Amino acid sequence: MVLTDTHTHLYLEQFKDDVDLVIGRAISKNISRFFLPAISSKYTQSMLDLRIKYPNNIYLMSGLHPCYVKKNYLQEILHVEKNLSEDKNIVAIGEIGIDLYWDKSNLDLQLKAFERQIELSNDYNLPIVIHSRESFNEIYKVLKKSSSNKGGIFHCFTGTLEDANKIIDLGMKIGIGGVVTFKNGKIDKFLENIGIHNIVLETDSPYLSPEPYRGKRNESMNITFIADKLCDIYGLTTKEIADITTKNSKDVFGV
Repeated sequence: MVLTDTHTHLYLEQFKDDVDLVIGRAISKNISRFFLPAISSKYTQSMLDLRIKYPNNIYLMSGLHPCYVKKNYLQEILHVEKNLSEDKNIVAIGEIGIDLYWDKSNLDLQLKAFERQIELSNDYNLPIVIHSRESFNEIYKVLKKSSSNKGGIFHCFTGTLEDANKIIDLGMKIGIGGVVTFKNGKIDKFLENIGIHNIVLETDSPYLSPEPYRGKRNESMNITFIADKLCDIYGLTTKEIADITTKNSKDVFGV
């Protein structure tokens, strides 16, 4: 049995003192595939170092997170392009998208960065991993106009059943994380209406810990709590959830 964490930030400062222990704990629970989304050029080397150390477990993306879109975003996009041209092992463009929770004033720049990175995904024939916060309509409008040819993942889904169906119709998977375990998370109420073949598992660690660790640092081993919740929702065994969602991740990333 193999479980896959399709979205984990193992390279961040929150893991600087114990990342090897964190990875070891996850592997001991059959979580052996870790997909690391990029957020900015600041962390590129840390991501590369982890892949060198764990070549059979860690897969990297390249991208500019919408919260890191500043006036110098074109320089950051050039860095993304450089990574793509030099590193043939990049598996996706991500995480990219629009975030209107923290800052609405630079929506125009976020849109430009998002659209350019979708173009790059098509240039390099790679899927995209989308960050959306209070911006579903804006993102959906962009994707309807210029979606990725290879599909991708709508990361950290917290929307409605209608939103989920729109994502699926675009040929994308839905990333389910700790929110599905929250009493007020809402998505557990309708998830059974979404085919399990449309879903991948993720932690977004160190953020969004599932119950019973909500509010604490998240880590990849907590995928097990998300998988357990999906067992309850779909009436499947842990192995079945693992097999299906890992296959889904392979369909997206090609590895």
